[in-house]
Amino acid sequence: MSESIEKIANDEEYLLVIRHLKKRYLNANRYSINDLTLELKAGEIFGFLGQNGAGKSTTIKCITGIHPYDEGEIKICGHDMKTDSIEAKKNIGYVPDNHSVYEKLTGREYINYIADLYDVSLEDREARMERYLKMFKISFAVDRQIKGYSHGMKQKICIIAALIHNPRLWVLDEPMVGLDPQSMFDIIDEMKAHTAAGNTVFFSSHNIDLVSKLCDRVAIIHDGELKRLIDLHEEGNRESLEQVFRSLTMAENKA
Repeated sequence: MSESIEKIANDEEYLLVIRHLKKRYLNANRYSINDLTLELKAGEIFGFLGQNGAGKSTTIKCITGIHPYDEGEIKICGHDMKTDSIEAKKNIGYVPDNHSVYEKLTGREYINYIADLYDVSLEDREARMERYLKMFKISFAVDRQIKGYSHGMKQKICIIAALIHNPRLWVLDEPMVGLDPQSMFDIIDEMKAHTAAGNTVFFSSHNIDLVSKLCDRVAIIHDGELKRLIDLHEEGNRESLEQVFRSLTMAENKA
């Protein structure tokens, strides 16, 4: 088997493939992401840890097609983000860290707008919307303009919109910030349900305790480089995650 055919066969095993990714912003003197390689299989919750400025959000914006990248490749369900970006993006549900939404729309109008973009049938969108509105206890506000929502309510609408097309890859950037405990529990339950259905969750967080309890695997990134890929099902890794994180990031900052 040739190398190219073997590579394609291997790629089909994963929902997300990142290989040798490099990204440098205009006029920057170093790469924000430098030679990052990750492969995520179906059915796993994958955590992405790093300090502020480590490159987490930049990586996520490359994965979702928001930012172009200089080198490497990103594939979503086998679709290359550079050469087949529309099909790649159809398989992504994205929750940004700034709950960016059209605030003059109502919650229902915004969710329907996203559902239209993904060609979600009326039957499917209504069933999913009803389920998620009840889950996140936001039915009372769905017909109000989003500009009057609290931070937590905006975050919930973003999450519902990200799930309305039932994406294979659910990407979340710091999803728990500003949420009440019950909403956090609801999101965690949905993460587990989403992966139990054969999908994949990729999320960044500063909450090491949450990542250690929730994730199957975790990547630690520092200064744009992958420092460690950890299988949390291996004995002792959940308990030692904080210590490993500190040793890989804080020691370098003191150097």
